[in-house]
Amino acid sequence: MADLVAVWDVALSDGVHKIEFEHGTTSGKRVVYVDGKEEIRKDWMFKLVGRETFCVGAAKTKATINIDAISGFAYEYTLEINGKSLKKYMENRSKTTNTWVLHMDGENFRIVLEKDTMDVWCNGKKLETAGEFVDDGTETHFSLGNHDCYIKAVSSGKRKEGIIHTLIVDNREIPEIAS
Repeated sequence: MADLVAVWDVALSDGVHKIEFEHGTTSGKRVVYVDGKEEIRKDWMFKLVGRETFCVGAAKTKATINIDAISGFAYEYTLEINGKSLKKYMENRSKTTNTWVLHMDGENFRIVLEKDTMDVWCNGKKLETAGEFVDDGTETHFSLGNHDCYIKAVSSGKRKEGIIHTLIVDNREIPEIAS
């Protein structure tokens, strides 16, 4: 990895993925690694600028690395996820998902709710869920091992805030992490 020029960490529903990019500016080599696994390798590219597109994660999310010359032999590398800059994608993602991290039974669990589909992911796998209407909103039930869990969705009563989602595990509220 002598030509490693950029590393990004991308949080998706199935986990945080590490994207690494090698760019040999003398050989024209381009190599993309996702979570340490080689996804793309191109040797002897005469065009040193351009883009490389590949997929990340269980949902095969589209990612593109843009290679731009900024001056002489200096290059800039930017990552796009689903056609948006990484920064814009992550800002949008924090509006469309909730993430909780908890430790129980000697294991770490990263739980992600996709608000648009109400899909629930845990440690990279989409969970089987059952939705239920309750007096003050909805509950999405699922299990982690022998633990009963649900995500409660209630209106905040304020239009700007929208719906508040709370994870409950064994009748205990789990705080959300900032994503």
